[in-house]
Amino acid sequence: MHHPGPPRFLSTGETTQLAPRDPDPEATYEWHVIESPPGSEATVGENPVTEFTPDVPGRFTLGLKGPDGDHQLTIRAFPAAYEDVDIAGGSGTVLRDRDADRAEVDYAAEQAHEGTGPPRVQLDAAVAADAEGETVRVEATAKPNPDSELDASDLDVAFVVDDRDVAASVVEGRTNPRDALSVTETTDGATLEVPAATVADRLRIHAVSVAREPGQELRFSVADAVAIDRTRDGFETIRLNQPPEWTENARVYEVYVRTFTDTDAPGETFDAIADRIPELADLGVDTLWLTPVLQHDGKPHGYNIVDFFDVAGDLGTRADYEALVETAHDHGLRVLFDFVANHTARDHRWFEDAYQDPDSPYRDRYEWQESGEPGTYFDWELIANLNHENLHVRRFLLDVIDEWAPLVDGFRCDMAWAVPESFWRELRDRVKDIDREFLLMDETIPYIADFHEGMFDVHFDATLYFQLRQVGRGAEPAESLLDAIEQRARVGFPDHAGFLQYIENHDETRYRVECGDAAAAAAGAATVTLPGVPMVYAGQEIGQRGRRDDIAWDHARDEVRERYERLLATHAEHPALGPAGDLSRVGYHVASGDLTERPLIADGETVHPNDVVAFQREGETESFVVVLNFSLGEAAVAVDAAHGETNVVTGESCVTVDADGEERILADDVAVVPLED
Repeated sequence: MHHPGPPRFLSTGETTQLAPRDPDPEATYEWHVIESPPGSEATVGENPVTEFTPDVPGRFTLGLKGPDGDHQLTIRAFPAAYEDVDIAGGSGTVLRDRDADRAEVDYAAEQAHEGTGPPRVQLDAAVAADAEGETVRVEATAKPNPDSELDASDLDVAFVVDDRDVAASVVEGRTNPRDALSVTETTDGATLEVPAATVADRLRIHAVSVAREPGQELRFSVADAVAIDRTRDGFETIRLNQPPEWTENARVYEVYVRTFTDTDAPGETFDAIADRIPELADLGVDTLWLTPVLQHDGKPHGYNIVDFFDVAGDLGTRADYEALVETAHDHGLRVLFDFVANHTARDHRWFEDAYQDPDSPYRDRYEWQESGEPGTYFDWELIANLNHENLHVRRFLLDVIDEWAPLVDGFRCDMAWAVPESFWRELRDRVKDIDREFLLMDETIPYIADFHEGMFDVHFDATLYFQLRQVGRGAEPAESLLDAIEQRARVGFPDHAGFLQYIENHDETRYRVECGDAAAAAAGAATVTLPGVPMVYAGQEIGQRGRRDDIAWDHARDEVRERYERLLATHAEHPALGPAGDLSRVGYHVASGDLTERPLIADGETVHPNDVVAFQREGETESFVVVLNFSLGEAAVAVDAAHGETNVVTGESCVTVDADGEERILADDVAVVPLED
């Protein structure tokens, strides 16, 4: 149906885009305000895709009249705003309006907001039977921001029942679930209860936690959501913002498709990639991200697309692509499709017609500058930004989703920051209703916590990427990597959000070129031992130095590949090292532990305490201390925790005893040592 989707949580003065879902471009859609708080003068526009800005706190009800009937949407407005971490040039929202002259992003910039960041919340649902019948119970666990002085008991929780499910219950003659619910405060949040008899096919509950820091503006969390679905056997509960279960131990491998293979024969690339699948499986990765495979304008990166419904002829045929995906599946690898929703190539037939003719029917499918040139970003002169307020564009992109999603296991969404949130919310519901385990991964630099609210599962962690570069160059201490991980919660990401951890990709210089081999070894180890989804960029595992050059398979550095095989195997065998494991700091010192002494000498090479970091990873059944060493020499590190002697990455003992009788962990690049009770 054309219902605009889940309820929204906004600050007064914050604008959200509204759009009918699954639109018919020839149909008529009308928005109106049904109910608003006293004193509000907020209105909606006349176009099918419009914007709404609440002007006072409270609950708003908006109406959408479409060809399938009338729909209602709840917007809960709060009396203050929180802006996510703002990196020089703006958050992702502001990035959409950035001037091309400000293209360089200063990742080292401090947070722009004042005061303490937002709290977090997680919802869990269950259906239990009692004397009065079955009851849906939704537990909201609220957490203060890590920098907050508040306790969980100081936080409020605001629940909203999904308007789509209210309508379905009323149509079936059931009691309106909003009229039957009750909310009870708990020590760490709140509990919502509603009779299960009010549920039609599905009941979705959304909620935020709200923090009122003394002397500061109100902050509210990224919303979480659960669904309670009726089944033949009763009810099933689903955490709607939970990443696919398989990502808890995933290992991604990015293929830049046009330089990955050693074939120059036109049309044989897909087959050549398929031939290397067994080798990738042996490496230890289990998820394949292919850069765009669609018809393009001839640029090797493939992101300037001219035909969204057919593969590029220089790579092979549609049958060849499907065979490649099947080969990957046969070897236990999932495949990610690189989905481009922001723009087309200028060679696309729509744009060619629109550029030549101001009266073209395709004209308003693009953004235009006053100069008469299309909207674009930075210095990208060969693309034209799509106008997502046009229903033909939305219909087109939804059809693209329907074309490719059934073939693959997830989308890597290019330039996610440049596409309206309303579209991503619709994409998520569209693919997740078919396959809950379908992965949605955003490229949003810097990351934006709100993008985990009904949009994406896993987020590019450019913050960690940048910090790894800083450490590798010697500009920051290795311990700052832990600050980068903790930053996720400080900007508002919930604990269940996933992050893609990488040291290079097709847009970045190879790490070893910038930072050297020793630092590259430690940085690669960091991506598999810190909490997130590790990624290897094709060629990284063999010591490749060219960013987009042909992969030098015949000149592979065996010692680098063997190191990655050990690292990835360790990650696969020990879930405590993945996203599900907890990260905590541990006391440690390097060599003499005298941080004023520089350099310290270990085995004839320079090692300084700033080159080394140690931390703990804890899972359900095992825990480890991890030591990362970015220096040229072997580090000897004492940690304030009881531990074993074996480095599980190498299978060899890595512990020595110094002259004072103190145990020290020896690490060339990484040591992962089990903790003892």
